[in-house]
Amino acid sequence: MTSMECGLRLKWLILALICPLIAGAPSREGSCPEENLDIAGGSFTLSNGYSDGSYLQYICPDNHYPSISSRRCQFGVWTPKASSRKKAECKKITCPNPRVLENGEVAPYQERYYINDVTTYSCSSDYKFRGSKVRVCQPNGKWNGSTPICGRDYHCPDPGVPPGSSRTGSIFNIDDEVTYHCDSPLTLIGSKVRKCLDDGQWSGTEPQCYADFTYDTAMEAAEAFGNSLTTTLTVQQGFEDDQHGKKISLDRGGKLDIYIAVDASDSIDPKDFGKAKKIIKTLIEKISYYEVSPNYEILMFATDVDQIVKMRDFKTNEKARNISKIFEDLDNFNYDKKGDRTGTNIAKLYLKILDSMSLEQVQNKEDFLQTQHVIIVFTDGQANMGGNPKPKVDLIKNLVIKNNASRENKLDLYVFGVGKDVKKEDMNGLVSEKKDERHFFKLPDLDEVQNTFDLMLDDSTVVGLCGMQQNYDGSNKRSAYPWLAQLSIAQSQISDCMGSLVTSRYILTAAHCFKEGDTPDKITVYLEKNTDVKVEKVFIHPNYSLTAKQSIGIKEFYDFDVALLQLKTPVKMSVNLRPICLPCTKETNRALKLSDSQGTCEKHEQILLSNELVDAAFTSKMDMEKRSPRKIRRITVKLGKYLDACVEDAKKAKGIEVADATEAVTKNFLCSGGNQPQRDDVSCKGESGGATHVDKYGRLIQIGVVSWGVKNLCSKAKLDAVSVSDSRDYHINLLRPDIQSFLKKHLENDKLGHTLTFLP
Repeated sequence: MTSMECGLRLKWLILALICPLIAGAPSREGSCPEENLDIAGGSFTLSNGYSDGSYLQYICPDNHYPSISSRRCQFGVWTPKASSRKKAECKKITCPNPRVLENGEVAPYQERYYINDVTTYSCSSDYKFRGSKVRVCQPNGKWNGSTPICGRDYHCPDPGVPPGSSRTGSIFNIDDEVTYHCDSPLTLIGSKVRKCLDDGQWSGTEPQCYADFTYDTAMEAAEAFGNSLTTTLTVQQGFEDDQHGKKISLDRGGKLDIYIAVDASDSIDPKDFGKAKKIIKTLIEKISYYEVSPNYEILMFATDVDQIVKMRDFKTNEKARNISKIFEDLDNFNYDKKGDRTGTNIAKLYLKILDSMSLEQVQNKEDFLQTQHVIIVFTDGQANMGGNPKPKVDLIKNLVIKNNASRENKLDLYVFGVGKDVKKEDMNGLVSEKKDERHFFKLPDLDEVQNTFDLMLDDSTVVGLCGMQQNYDGSNKRSAYPWLAQLSIAQSQISDCMGSLVTSRYILTAAHCFKEGDTPDKITVYLEKNTDVKVEKVFIHPNYSLTAKQSIGIKEFYDFDVALLQLKTPVKMSVNLRPICLPCTKETNRALKLSDSQGTCEKHEQILLSNELVDAAFTSKMDMEKRSPRKIRRITVKLGKYLDACVEDAKKAKGIEVADATEAVTKNFLCSGGNQPQRDDVSCKGESGGATHVDKYGRLIQIGVVSWGVKNLCSKAKLDAVSVSDSRDYHINLLRPDIQSFLKKHLENDKLGHTLTFLP
């Protein structure tokens, strides 16, 4: 046979092979068929039409779920395959079978239990009831309340049988174990095996049985994740009781490495990608409330893994050790930089984290042993490449725990499954199993993840942190200014002043509020409702002297116009009663999102007084019924080119007859007022001693104390007076060295209330 004949035969052979494929393929190249995709009772969306790689998602009405959650177009075929015989349909959401209660009865008896169905529980005689006696089936496919249990006395209480499960093991003494299984096709989330411990508690977490349509609510995920993470993040802040409801596991000297990884595979569109970055920011923001300085690594993963922030860089590069820099790096990492997004390689992600952790161990083995390691992974799908990630997670466990049970608390592995395609059974091997803590959560979309973190570590639970404020709806304005104090001095020439709670035992105010004879027993401090406190001691700045410059034409000289009131007993912190932040303290360092090494008074001044015009505020007198300010006075602190004119206007005040205004307004003052470049509010009688504050990252930081003004423009009928061109207010600058030394002397060594740590 000639070579030409061989070539012709080969061509015909190729055509014979591919022609049948062409004949049976869809008309559009690389597309999937449009037939048999409809869903009974619902609809669907397509990410990219019928083209290869398109993602089809089914949508059902409220209280229903799709029998097939989604399909993927791959190589001209839908996966899972679309069939005319078994079409997708919307079904009613059910809750798992509650008729698993042992030694008791469940009513009513039904084949299936749908949303809003109510069940009641009771025990047989000789059995004690625990849990919820009435439960309601919720829209997320879970029963509300807690598992009903009919038990008897053992070393450990009967652990119960959660709905949809079965249990082996009915003796509950030390070292006895129980094992759980879920009814098909439900998936067990939590601890499959639990052991009765010496302390009478069960190891691990109570299991739950999830259907494909079962989700956690944002509220329950926030509570469970927040409680678990709070155990790691919280440090003792000097309060008698545990304000966070959890025991502390990390002391002030502890080290904390946090790895945050987000799935960026091709089912994440540009809009969702932006949401994912916002979620990371929210989580880091919440963590920053606590008295710890974590080290971070931020990763995005799909087919490959991108380290947006590397742990080693974060620890060694001073510029990288700033939360603002993390946010900047996140913003700069755009959707197109993700590269190949077709796969979800979770194994490669954990391998990358393992490499980073191994490097940390090599750099400093002793530090590594003392470090708390937290890994938080968000994935919207299932691992479809790279193999099983569990062996990589096991290597991480071995690296940290080193087969030493006492070191298990040094590692926390969390997974958030987001969306409809999460393979729940694979997630259990990737998370920690700690007593009474959950480490896996399933949420329907990124919006619910955002809601979870908005709810998590709520400001109201971190009552000891300075400068925290709640948004208010008009009914509780007090929670927005929980540090607000008003002073009343009996039989005094002044009678009323304002102040601020700066620790649990000290009020900061103005020295000129007190005249000779104003002894502590005459002073009452009004805080939140039903909290009127008495004063033990009054400390006035040693350099304050109202008459110090009368000889040169200044009738009243207000330099060093600060005082501290020591309360007889420390107040108990609450949502409506917590301190404002003071500059140049370690506590404010956290509020400004600075690392320990960045924390200096000079750095605080650069941040708080960085512009020629600094937006600030102070408050009017209290509405005594609501214990909140009647008005917030908005001002701009004048610096730079605006400062000289502001100081010069001091010569227009009564009782000042000097050529040089700086004799009256020293460098210890901040200046506000006037109408250039904008009109400020002005202070009124009774507002001296109040906190002049700025808002940074949602935390209020006091930069000054309201001291004196050039003109009184207020009257009873005009409490909201605004400045004219030459009306000025002067505020003692709390960042000045002589003011700082006075504050430090009293606030850093308080033995009854909580103390502050001042920076160099």
